[in-house]
Amino acid sequence: MAHLKKDNILTRVTRYNLIRDGRMLYIDVHEALHGNLAAPFVAVPNLINIIARQDYQGTGMSESEALENCLEKIAPVPFEDIFPEHSPPSSRGDQGV
Repeated sequence: MAHLKKDNILTRVTRYNLIRDGRMLYIDVHEALHGNLAAPFVAVPNLINIIARQDYQGTGMSESEALENCLEKIAPVPFEDIFPEHSPPSSRGDQGV
């Protein structure tokens, strides 16, 4: 990845949709291609422009492991509790992805 800077992160994303009680959220599983994430794979629930709190993001050594970890964390939680009440300014430095 010659055109990326040392601190850049490049991921390949696989998107899943979770439909529960007539509501839908996305779960994007990021695979690190360049740079470091919290793990080789990180599953991030989102509503396109709102990213779930880090407590509800899943990690793993494989896509399926990260997705399963995420699903386990969000299973007992209503969708509205997964996301921050107020979205902070966009700064990726403090999030799992």
